[in-house]
Amino acid sequence: MMDHLPILPILIPLFGGLLMLLPPFAGVERYVNRRIGTTLLCVLHIVATIFLMNSVSENGSMMYAIGNWQAPFGIIMFADPLAVMLVLLTGFLGLASTLYAFAGTDREGRYFHPIMQFQIMGITGAFLTHDLFNLFVFFEVLLIASYALLIHGGGKQRTLANVHYVILNLVGSSLFLFALGTLYGTTGTLNIADMSLKISTLSAREQVIAEAGGMLLLVVFGLKAAILPLHFWLPRTYAAASAPVAALFAIMTKVGVYGIFRVYTVIFGEQAGQLSGMIQPWIWPLAILTVIIGTVGVLASPDLRNLTGNLVIISVGTLLMAFAIRTPEATAAGFYYLIHSTLISAALFMIADMIGQQRGKAVDRFVIARKVQQPALLGLMFFVAAMAIAGLPPFSGFIGKLIILQSAFSDSDKVWVWSIVLISSLLTIIALSRAGTTLFWRHAGDRDKADKTAVSYWQIGGVSLLLIASPLIVIYGAPVIKYTGHAAQQLHDLSAAVSVMQLKGVQQ
Repeated sequence: MMDHLPILPILIPLFGGLLMLLPPFAGVERYVNRRIGTTLLCVLHIVATIFLMNSVSENGSMMYAIGNWQAPFGIIMFADPLAVMLVLLTGFLGLASTLYAFAGTDREGRYFHPIMQFQIMGITGAFLTHDLFNLFVFFEVLLIASYALLIHGGGKQRTLANVHYVILNLVGSSLFLFALGTLYGTTGTLNIADMSLKISTLSAREQVIAEAGGMLLLVVFGLKAAILPLHFWLPRTYAAASAPVAALFAIMTKVGVYGIFRVYTVIFGEQAGQLSGMIQPWIWPLAILTVIIGTVGVLASPDLRNLTGNLVIISVGTLLMAFAIRTPEATAAGFYYLIHSTLISAALFMIADMIGQQRGKAVDRFVIARKVQQPALLGLMFFVAAMAIAGLPPFSGFIGKLIILQSAFSDSDKVWVWSIVLISSLLTIIALSRAGTTLFWRHAGDRDKADKTAVSYWQIGGVSLLLIASPLIVIYGAPVIKYTGHAAQQLHDLSAAVSVMQLKGVQQ
């Protein structure tokens, strides 16, 4: 059983989602059964991932070949500390989003919970795969599920956002295939570890073609991660989605960031010869400009959901700066920040929805409106999330940004990283202060009191689950940072993946 652990986090949501399409879960009035089933699936996913994480921590990275087809020809799943960490983060976020949806979002369509499971399966597979073509396959799985989730509940705004989102991702998928064909034509493989060994042996002509394929991949990952200038779709799309869907989408940009870390550290890393660091001249300006445009977007946002979407863009730019430093210390700091930013931005999407429920037609827009019914509860949640996402002590955002700043060793890195991160944090504090003041203090009395609705206990539970994680990863900061450091070392150590593939073999 332990040998099959790497595939379990994929199989659980896959077969669970399929079973939920059948009786006793199918049917309009079977929502209670669906809720019980999806909660059980989320918990099983988390438990399986915890066992996998424990096995990887004790025994090292695990390679799993589907059908016992050996690498580099078979479908390979690779569970290393980084992949398992992100899979656990996905499961935790999926559980919180699912609980929040129990307040009523899941009753807007009978297929909500199965599609959520397929979404979790696609994201999990993207993190665990060790083959670029299979990465493309899992990208398509998570994207198809996201199309359905985005339009869940209907509405003109969601339909319009979904059309733009689908078109952009169809273009991205086409570019992904072109990139894969180019790289396969030059290296003869799409297995990440195998490609990393062959990339330095290419002739000068083949290196030019491989570089073109590598740059196409950067465009694809940049679109998924919402890097400037491919960021414009994110705030509108995430703002249009329902709150639990937008919260789960917070991890989807990290799939693109993960692709950049994995591909350009392992395949085009230090061992890649002439192609080593091929995106380095591009990644610094892209990272800096992404943070800048995200900060401008935060200041210009008309409502809390758009503001949170732009905060996601800032987090992507910050992670790219950690990648651009190109050291294990910076990578480890980036991984810690990734955990923090994903959880808190997801919580903010939910908080924006709860606030909007109690402000009438104004919803979460920064305009004078009626007073919210539960200002103490919602204000406390907003305050904690705002303090954390802005990077103020004692919350996880402060620790995440601090260790990124400390990882900048060279003078040039210090100038850019310190100035951009600190200025962006200051402006984010200003924007969040303005948002909180408008939403909770500037109101037009208690008109339309009868229309106010108290937030559901399911909503409170989903948000609390995410917010509690921020002080917890500060209290247990030492082991968390130790783990992210281990994950970074494994990522930068090419011999680790190669030795697992060549010496340990693979399990059926």
